[in-house]
Amino acid sequence: MKSALEIRDLRKCYGDVVAVDGLSLDAGFGEIVGLIGADGAGKSTAMRVTCALIEQDSGDVRVLGLDPRSQARQVKEHIGYMPQRFSLYPDLSVSENLRFFAELYGVSGREFREREERLMEFSRLGEFRARRAGKLSGGMKQKLALSCTLIHTPELLVLDEPTTGVDPVSRQEFWTILRELATEGKALLVSTPYMDEAELCTRIIVMHRGRVLYSGSPRELPSLYPWQMLEVIGLSEKCAREKLGGMSSCEIERVGDRLHVIFEQANDESKLRALLSEDGVKVSKLLPTIEETMIYLVSREESGEQTAV
Repeated sequence: MKSALEIRDLRKCYGDVVAVDGLSLDAGFGEIVGLIGADGAGKSTAMRVTCALIEQDSGDVRVLGLDPRSQARQVKEHIGYMPQRFSLYPDLSVSENLRFFAELYGVSGREFREREERLMEFSRLGEFRARRAGKLSGGMKQKLALSCTLIHTPELLVLDEPTTGVDPVSRQEFWTILRELATEGKALLVSTPYMDEAELCTRIIVMHRGRVLYSGSPRELPSLYPWQMLEVIGLSEKCAREKLGGMSSCEIERVGDRLHVIFEQANDESKLRALLSEDGVKVSKLLPTIEETMIYLVSREESGEQTAV
């Protein structure tokens, strides 16, 4: 198999509501593919179809070569699914939770002990194995949930917003683990609302109300941003507006102690720099972020303009 997951023209509706409209993606072994979008974008629905929890209305899905509609049991045996609310048992210890999920998948004896030790080391939970799950921090609960998802060594991991509500340090640690899993050859499909996490994916699919607005490398997404930007430090907003009063299609935004000057590609950057420059003022080119580009794509979609993917 070239890909662990193949989705072609997936469509799913709930009554009159179109949850997913024409989604296509591939997730190869060793890749992290990110579904990016706000609530209601269709991310969870696409994942539930992938995990054979619901059936699509149309389109084709192959999970490790299996069809989730006709081979649901086999699919569930070979993937690891971590929903937004993973059901850990708070009165069981870390080790007991792992054992419970291992027994669900028929992992026992020496095989379980070996996997438990590896996952304890891998997730950095070894020193907490006797602690009840309900007493763990948010970040440690997510690491335990991931370890339970991995206990049967699935080849494809489907993780639905696994770090929502987790502190920044724990999020970083969690993503370190995910990247290590990809390095080992696992295929990962991860949804997230965080743009800094999107940058850590191999490829991303930006979704909005079920439609794909972009599919490709996160590094290439900002190329769709249609304007240029300059960052200006050491100049008041009033002075900047006076200097650029004669320039058309320029916007000035204050961001903390600096200004962002946003202008159309057709404007002369060197002329803008010359107008803004003076003693003690620093003017530098500013590249658009993934978040800024995504906001632009969503606003263009909302306005009814055609969106490139």
